[in-house]
Amino acid sequence: MASGKSAGARTITTLARFLTFLGVSALCGVLAAGLLVPGAAVSAMGATASMDFFDELPTELEVGPLSVPSRVLAADGSQLASFYVENRQPVKLNQMSPYVKTSLLAIEDSRYYEHGGIDVQGTMRALVNNIAGGSTQGASSITQQYVNNVLNEARARSGQDASITLNGAKGIGDKLREAKLAIAVEKKYSKDQILENYLNIVFYNPNAYGVEAAARYFWGTAAKNLDLPQSAMLAGLVNGPTLYNPVTEPQQATKRRNLVLDVMLAQKKISKAQHDAAVKAPLALKVNQPKQGCAASSRAPYFCSYVEQQIYNNAAFGQTREDRQALLVRGGLTIKTTLDPRLQDKAQAQADRIAPPRANPSKIGSSLVTVQPGTGKILAMAQNSRLTGKDNWISEINFNVDKKDGGGNGWQPGSTYKPVTLATWLDEGHHTEDIVDASKRRYPRDFPWKASCQTADHRVAGFYDSTQQDSNDLKNAEEGWYRSMRAAEGIYQSINTATYAMASKVDLCNMGQIAQNLGIHNASTGDPINSLQIASFIGGTEGVSPLTMASAFATFSTDGKYCAPVGITSVTDANNKNYEVPQANCRQTIKSEVAQGVNSVLQQVLIRGSGYQRGIDVPAAAKTGTTDNSEQTWMVGYTKGLATASRVGYIDGNRSPNARDGNPGAQFYGDGTTFPYVDGATVAGSAWQEYMKEVAPLYNTGDFSDPPQSVVRDSMTPDGTAATDNATNNTGTTNDTGTTAGNGFTG
Repeated sequence: MASGKSAGARTITTLARFLTFLGVSALCGVLAAGLLVPGAAVSAMGATASMDFFDELPTELEVGPLSVPSRVLAADGSQLASFYVENRQPVKLNQMSPYVKTSLLAIEDSRYYEHGGIDVQGTMRALVNNIAGGSTQGASSITQQYVNNVLNEARARSGQDASITLNGAKGIGDKLREAKLAIAVEKKYSKDQILENYLNIVFYNPNAYGVEAAARYFWGTAAKNLDLPQSAMLAGLVNGPTLYNPVTEPQQATKRRNLVLDVMLAQKKISKAQHDAAVKAPLALKVNQPKQGCAASSRAPYFCSYVEQQIYNNAAFGQTREDRQALLVRGGLTIKTTLDPRLQDKAQAQADRIAPPRANPSKIGSSLVTVQPGTGKILAMAQNSRLTGKDNWISEINFNVDKKDGGGNGWQPGSTYKPVTLATWLDEGHHTEDIVDASKRRYPRDFPWKASCQTADHRVAGFYDSTQQDSNDLKNAEEGWYRSMRAAEGIYQSINTATYAMASKVDLCNMGQIAQNLGIHNASTGDPINSLQIASFIGGTEGVSPLTMASAFATFSTDGKYCAPVGITSVTDANNKNYEVPQANCRQTIKSEVAQGVNSVLQQVLIRGSGYQRGIDVPAAAKTGTTDNSEQTWMVGYTKGLATASRVGYIDGNRSPNARDGNPGAQFYGDGTTFPYVDGATVAGSAWQEYMKEVAPLYNTGDFSDPPQSVVRDSMTPDGTAATDNATNNTGTTNDTGTTAGNGFTG
């Protein structure tokens, strides 16, 4: 019994093919006429509906910018990360191997330099073959393929990826539009320009768009270095990127490559010897999987994430967040940043040393961030979690920055907030050597705080009074400090009662302004710290970011000049357009003599105060900080050239790391080390010290300016001498923390 179609069916099919041939041939004749006499062709087409359709097709191809990866660079030019949806690196035609051009034209468009956009001879040959029932043949010229790629690129940019028209899936209307646009392209661009553009836009692999990216992906080389067999493989690949994928289909890829070589030999593009050697050559792939995004960054992934958020939050990069994201992955931005790899690597090592990301059963976070005083440049940003990776402690939260920049709600700064009280004290005319009454522990509800900005609806809140329910008297971390002492001693020994005695004599609203002048704000909301909440304002219980604290302390280093932290120095796109980036806007916000007075006191922290064991052998100043139960511990310190905040604590903030009173304690250093008592000087201070010892010499380590005597003491003091320093706490014990139940106080 005969199989297949009946004779009648075959006749009908052949007739249909013949009629199609006649119709399309007529259109091809029109297109051919268009190559020679475009005006005559257009007038000839007006007679029929099909000609009207063709006449109404667009006559100019809108060539938009190519989707090009964006790069984030460190200050030394090294790449931190790239962002893309199409991995592409455009290059000039003369930066491609000659074999790339000859092999592509041999297999795809051998008469490329002879036709005007449409290869009529090739089109007729393909039509006859297809109508006769042979294997389906394409007939698109390189120019037509380029047009198709440009249209697809435009659809992708507008979010219409699903509507991309692929070869073999185009209707007659698509083909006609493509043909007419090809004619227009040939009039506008030279042959070499079209070929160059095509080789930069063409799809080879989901990881490689354009010949340069393909060369680097498949062999780790540049397009200019591609040899004959490599070029032939890429030429064959454009016809079927999936079918001839050399990674997954090596046999099909080899067969297709050899076909290209056969055609090149038949066209006398290569010699027999070249052909035979190339056919025998292995594919020899050296696949280099491209990595994109901050998670793939081998250095400073969280700083990279911060930079990414700076782009997303800035209207200079687009009207909406979606526009800015599209620009980042398609716009070919070169984002130059402030990061100093020398500091970054040291900071990361210390963050990991304190609480390693793998061996960290306590899940305690450690972080360091450094800014440059006088410029606001963020030089390092490290933490011990990771954005990705097997067995790592994964966290998307950037421990060092505000919520809007990818951080959390911030961390209570504890006693690192006390320099704000000191700065206000000096700003209002008090002195570092003035005596304060640190024996006072009770501040009742009706205590007469000075607050010029309070209103009937916004008054000072908070009290310390053991005679009231749910309250206690103010506490220091240790006994023996409830006495009169110099203001300076109260700060560098971190005495809570001394700090409150100072705050009781200044305008709390001025203290709020001083905090704002230092750039201190709530990490979650961005709002100023509430100057009328005495526990939060004086004791440091509102969440702030380490970057905020490092920038605030940098203001003291520069004798009162505040610089907003910045991570980006410039952004340009693929067309060398410059974008406006956030500026440090450095300005004098604190009186120079006030800043100098603060410096003189905070230097004593590292000499005889709460962090006396954490000196770094160059002039430096610092302040320790420890919240209730040591849930958050800090060391924020600076030299003339660097200001660094080191923080160690739980990201959920409700556990104690201390190994005492039955508490197993947090484990540090990756070896199970625990401490009977953890405070700002022990662990966070250790990271700060080791890091700053290594990196401080890379920047300015000069002396701080001495404060004027008018800041140190009242010139009208009868004997002109300072009070005696009765400090006895020089044995490593620190005094950061105080606890008052029901008031949320942290020291």
